[in-house]
Amino acid sequence: MKITVHPLFFAAGILTAVFGGFPVFIICALTALLHECGHIFCAERLGFECTKVSLMPYGAAAVCNIDGILPRDEIRLALAGPAVNLFLCVAVAGLWWFVPQTYAYTDLIFYANAAMLAINLLPAYPLDGGRVAKCLLSLFLSPKTAEIITRVADLAVVALCIALYFTVAPNFTLITLAAFLACSSLTKSPPAQKINFALRKKKRGREIKYVILSETATYKDALRFVDGNRYLVLQIYQNEKFLDEITEDELFKNLQQSNLYSRIITPE
Repeated sequence: MKITVHPLFFAAGILTAVFGGFPVFIICALTALLHECGHIFCAERLGFECTKVSLMPYGAAAVCNIDGILPRDEIRLALAGPAVNLFLCVAVAGLWWFVPQTYAYTDLIFYANAAMLAINLLPAYPLDGGRVAKCLLSLFLSPKTAEIITRVADLAVVALCIALYFTVAPNFTLITLAAFLACSSLTKSPPAQKINFALRKKKRGREIKYVILSETATYKDALRFVDGNRYLVLQIYQNEKFLDEITEDELFKNLQQSNLYSRIITPE
């Protein structure tokens, strides 16, 4: 997986160091990376691929190919990042309960994760809360209508951030968040790309891993067993009857012409 760093990320780090806030910058950057690790781990478990993680001045962003993902799986994927932040908040709070002396050394970790959790649950796209809202709306409305509603929600959150900045707390974070969401609401989302597993480099000298699946197994089920260190061979059974054997190469080739949620063996 490729890791890229935006030039402004270094500029933000230097600026915070000048004003004595470099430890806060490092903790926030690590918090953002752990948040994206939650998305990446969940994507892999669901059978999708994340190709890049970008460190930006406002956080981090994972680029995942999720072509054909169902709304229920996209909701799970969107909530995986905030789940990591919630877990860390609970873990640090538990540490305070048992060892109160650690508060002075871990308070920034708690507040950084709490802030990341709260911001990402806002119902504004492309934040995780906005993705969840869009998926839920798409269950009852057309994709175009769901898109319009989420864009309007973006602008509403932008207006709220600006109002809070001028009336309650003139915080630079509010203006940064407002600018980020405003740009996102006016930018067309790039189309997802289908994963081409066939283009992956193949290691030689791998062991063979046999996996037995039922005739109802989908490509998504099979991809859970893909292991870069071992060559996958699927044996498909119906009850106790052997139906077919599919190699890893055949699986990847067939996937290019099929949907991730399609059965590996088409029922007759």
